Amino acid sequence: MSDTQQSEGLLTTAERLIGRARAAGADQADALVVRSRSRSTSVRNGQVENTQSAESDDFSLRVFVGQRVATVRSGQGADETALAERAVAMARVSPEDPHACLADADMLATTWPDLDLFDPAEPSSESLVEAATSAEAAALAVPGVTSSVGAGAGAGLYGMVLATSHGFSGAFERSGFSRSVSVIAGEGVKMERDYDFDSRVFFADLDDADLIGRRAGDRAAARVNPRKVKTGANVTVVFDPRAARGLIGHLVSAINGAAVARKTSFLRDMMGKQVAIDGLTLVDNPFVARGPGSRPFDGEGVSIGPLTMVENGILQQWYLTTAVGRELGLKSNGRASRGGGVSPSSSNVIITPGPQSAQDLIASVGNGFYVTELIGQGVNGLTGEYSRGASGFWIENGKLSFPVSEVTIASNLKDMFKRMTLANDIDTRYAVAAPTIAVEGMTLAGD
Repeated sequence: MSDTQQSEGLLTTAERLIGRARAAGADQADALVVRSRSRSTSVRNGQVENTQSAESDDFSLRVFVGQRVATVRSGQGADETALAERAVAMARVSPEDPHACLADADMLATTWPDLDLFDPAEPSSESLVEAATSAEAAALAVPGVTSSVGAGAGAGLYGMVLATSHGFSGAFERSGFSRSVSVIAGEGVKMERDYDFDSRVFFADLDDADLIGRRAGDRAAARVNPRKVKTGANVTVVFDPRAARGLIGHLVSAINGAAVARKTSFLRDMMGKQVAIDGLTLVDNPFVARGPGSRPFDGEGVSIGPLTMVENGILQQWYLTTAVGRELGLKSNGRASRGGGVSPSSSNVIITPGPQSAQDLIASVGNGFYVTELIGQGVNGLTGEYSRGASGFWIENGKLSFPVSEVTIASNLKDMFKRMTLANDIDTRYAVAAPTIAVEGMTLAGD
């Protein structure tokens, strides 16, 4: 049976579940099926350590009885009538939720774009082993690299089937392929670890395994013999794109409507106000062809394309579901995800690049700290206080001069977003596409 036929069969099952829920007494309902298929292998020192293969179709039935709601989950083959009756019985004894609802009927998608998200390629287990082995061998061949933490390769599929009692039904699938390697350079107490990886929707778009290995080896070797630097209270910190994605991720989290409704966001009172530098524009676009975060419709059946969340530093809107929107007196903007429940989430986050190259940005810093790795979770979403362990390289006279480790960088995100300088090295391979970012005025704790 083809993947299309399987999706059609799952959609039929979802629609049947809704019918059984209505027959059991539900006023409204939706049924979700999440499809998952994955194969992966890991190697270490040229030997296969692990191979895994998994697949599942997980059903979720959400029912509404007035303003009472309940959700039950099951695998394929469950007794559908019993499942629906149990969901309705649970809803009847649940507390009322004034915001619980399906998406507004007039917002349900009737058409959506073809985003080219499915690659039928099925690399063999042997080819996955070969790719992981090649990546590891290339990394170990880099001078200074002394041992392997491991390498891996994988292929998989994510699919979503959604049907609602008020007229929506749809399905999509997104394939995924990955390669990664992690190695150690140096010896004894002077060992340093680093890694590299690539993940794509289409198999042919993956970086060559040897290239991934060489990048991982080069990164690890460059970190050997790190130094500490003196504590400073006004240091310019440059985040490489890998670290910058996490920094922008904090901004995305702060403009999530659920955090705003809970009053746990440090930007909760900043709608329409300046939250970042004039040059920072953040677009959320679920309609990127072959995008890692792309989806033709959201977890409620709403299909809304690109949204400008922050424009020239001015906050324009929150990430919203229908229920969160109602709580805030707003309408959904098609950013619902389905996991343990329905919650707002980003899709493909793209930062408008700055005018200069990363090299020119580093040169303009003079002296500062270039971060390649962040450690710990020292970010307070309520206040914006930011404190993270970090490693990277010291910038001296505009050039990367020597590796640095065991330091802490600190500031407040509210200030950091207004002291940024953006480079132009955007990489849209990732769900958060951020460039190299320099942040002035941070505190660095070292010696």
